[in-house]
Amino acid sequence: MERARNPILAVDIIIELEIHPLFQRGAGGNSGIVLIERKNPPHGWAIPGGFVDYGETLEQAAQREVLEETSLKVRLKRQLHSYSDPQRDPRQHTISTVFVAEAEGIPEARDDAKGIGIFTEDNLPKPLAFDHKKILEDYFRWKKEGFKIFEI
Repeated sequence: MERARNPILAVDIIIELEIHPLFQRGAGGNSGIVLIERKNPPHGWAIPGGFVDYGETLEQAAQREVLEETSLKVRLKRQLHSYSDPQRDPRQHTISTVFVAEAEGIPEARDDAKGIGIFTEDNLPKPLAFDHKKILEDYFRWKKEGFKIFEI
C-alpha cells in the first residue's frame, strides 16, 4: 500500500518596520519591509519564514521563525493569504500561510540568514527566492486596494 504524501506547512512573515537611522541598508524612506538573504539553497532574498513544527500553531511558528532569522519580536497584524502552488518551493511541496506583522528595533541576520535589509516596493533586491516575488506583488497591491485582490 502506498503511503500518503502531504504538503509541508510553512509560514512567511512580511515585517513592516520603521527604519532606524543606524540601519539604512537598502531602504528608501521612513519605513519598509524586512527581507533576509538566504544562506542555504535556494539562494536569494526571501521573506522571513520557515516550517511549522509539530504541536505549534501557525502564529507561534511565525513569531519563532522571525525571532530566529531576524532577532525581532513581532506583533502579527493579520493573515494575508495562503500560497499552495506545488512548484512554489523547489525542494518539496509546501503550503505557506503569509502573515503581515510589525516590529521595532534593528534586525540582525541570524540562523539561516546571511544578510538582512529593509526594502520598499521600489527597491526590492534580486533575485527573490521561492514565489516571494508574487507574494510581495500581492502584498503591495493589497496595501493599495484591499482584500479584493484575493477574491476567487
